[in-house]
Amino acid sequence: MITYDYYRIFYFVAQYHSFTKAAEVLGNNQPNITRCMNNLEHELNCKLFVRSNRGVTLTPEGTRLYEHAAIAYEQLLVGEEELKKDRELESGLITIGASETALRLVLLDKLEVFRERYPHVRLRILNYSTPQAITALENGLADLAIVTTPLTLKNSLQKVPLYSFHEILLGGKKFASAAADKRHLADFGDAPFISLGNDTGTRQLYIQYFLNYGLPFQPDMEAATTDQILPMIAHNLGIGFYPEKLAQESIAKGEVCQISITEPLPDRCVCLLCDKNRPLSIAAKKLKEELMR
Repeated sequence: MITYDYYRIFYFVAQYHSFTKAAEVLGNNQPNITRCMNNLEHELNCKLFVRSNRGVTLTPEGTRLYEHAAIAYEQLLVGEEELKKDRELESGLITIGASETALRLVLLDKLEVFRERYPHVRLRILNYSTPQAITALENGLADLAIVTTPLTLKNSLQKVPLYSFHEILLGGKKFASAAADKRHLADFGDAPFISLGNDTGTRQLYIQYFLNYGLPFQPDMEAATTDQILPMIAHNLGIGFYPEKLAQESIAKGEVCQISITEPLPDRCVCLLCDKNRPLSIAAKKLKEELMR
């Protein structure tokens, strides 16, 4: 049976026109190289080399075989080099599906550190809602997903909590009087609320939150992304819930104010998701490790 080693030796003998030189390059000995080439000729039932005192030359059959062997061997070398670069994180591409809140609370800081350590790894960030990011991961369009709770997952997906956060109720200057005292949720029955769309986990979270207190949640305005909510609040278009950490700068500038309510708001979490049935690339594994630190 012809082995890969036979073709590798054949490639080097043909390259250097010498059994002795090929043996030196391969760290082998000349008698063993000669024996392997004799075996290859026997297996193929044809002469591959013409031997002389000046070395060896290829026969027509040997030339035809070399044309194919050279392509195969050199492609293998390219593949080995690519894998080596991947192992050393000198190349690679990671596709991440991320919700906007997860991106700003966790992912950007982590990616800054990762990029500094591994500048040759390319990153593709897909800005999704949590359900969209989960779907992209399930369909193999993303290597990892960074999303916020609440979320519903299939058994094939692994969830790793990364960061707990809280949201607060915010209003613009028009609602400053409402921020003066602690209020009950029911006090805002007629207030215009701003929220994400109905197909998001955030919207469903607050529908359930209001239902827990026997109240409906029917926002007057919908934002496409979390980032849109804050400027809408600042322009007095309504009140809305927003991550506390991301609101601090606007609160300090007096652009928005926090409205305190007696009913405790639900805890939320930024989570890392990956597909247990699909192996990660070396680069994606390294990023996963960095995210979990």
